[in-house]
Amino acid sequence: METGFSCASMTAPMPSAARPPKGRATIADVARAAGVSKATVSRFLNHRETLLTPETAARVEKTVAALGYVPSPMARSLKRGRSRLIGLVVADIANPYSVAVLRGAERAAQQAGYLVVLFNLGNESERERAAIEALAAYQVEGFILNTLGTDPGAAGEVARHGKPAVLVDRKRAGMAADFVSLDNAGAMQRVVAHLLQGGWRRLLYVTEPARGVSSRIERVAAFRSLSAAQGNAVDARVAELDDDGDALEQTLRESRQRAGPHPFAVVAGNAVVTLRVCAAVARLGWQFGRDLGFVGFDETEWAPLVGPGLTTIEQPTDEIGRVATHCLLERLQGRDLPVRQILLAARLVPRGSSRPATSPGVPSGLTAGKRPSEVETGFLE
Repeated sequence: METGFSCASMTAPMPSAARPPKGRATIADVARAAGVSKATVSRFLNHRETLLTPETAARVEKTVAALGYVPSPMARSLKRGRSRLIGLVVADIANPYSVAVLRGAERAAQQAGYLVVLFNLGNESERERAAIEALAAYQVEGFILNTLGTDPGAAGEVARHGKPAVLVDRKRAGMAADFVSLDNAGAMQRVVAHLLQGGWRRLLYVTEPARGVSSRIERVAAFRSLSAAQGNAVDARVAELDDDGDALEQTLRESRQRAGPHPFAVVAGNAVVTLRVCAAVARLGWQFGRDLGFVGFDETEWAPLVGPGLTTIEQPTDEIGRVATHCLLERLQGRDLPVRQILLAARLVPRGSSRPATSPGVPSGLTAGKRPSEVETGFLE
């Protein structure tokens, strides 16, 4: 009889041939082929072979190899009461921000011996509760939520399962949880200061509809506040995107006409908006850095390749993902900590789209030849 290994050293006869079963081998298959109980196989797999005779341990080891048996990490973890899974819910995986945060969270989780299970909402906020329910069914130990934050029942769903959660980028009313995000006000300060230093005084902020999303609301508020601090020296407006590409083109045309001879610049609220602005500028036949200035939130791989290169605000996305995971792991370890809000600083990546304006644009009372540091803005660094 061919068994695939020698039985010479065994004191007990080998049972029927250890042929790999159809599909994935189970612990029951190993026990049956080795002629032992499932408890004996379990002792061997849990490195307790000292409880077995050398002959039995050798027989189980050879049977495991012959069947190609691989223990299920999920089953072993659940037996110990731990799945070592973290549920990550994102609003839209097509958004480069979500992908970058996922990478950081995954790396931190893997280093701690955890795996991340992803649920993509596809910007359908009504699916938030279903996402939490689905991940809870997989026995995740906690949640990282990068969602729209507009589903009022989602907080209750998390609480119902009694699992810790960490919020990323977007706050959620009524939910006492650690919050990790970009310092939106600080990032917008860098943007506006950079444009003013370059002589841009007619500004348009283009954003996705606020719809209660905290990060969008914070950026709009900071843009308006920082611009208003300049008085009549700066003309700043806000435009919300819709699905009509022609409407964005019209808004850009009107903004440029309103600016007259003064330099006109656009600030995009995220990478999705940046793409829409790029498409509209291309259809208009304009050039960044010549016909309009530009700064966009979110650094992307293609930003340096568009026109003279797009100036961006680089979010510390990898760090945001890592910090969110570390916060969750501390909760899972049972640490009794107050609810934390962790805001991380952005980095401005200047490129040709926001190079100093060459057309007239210095407000009255200021001299065109003055250095940026001499301009009274109230917030230049």
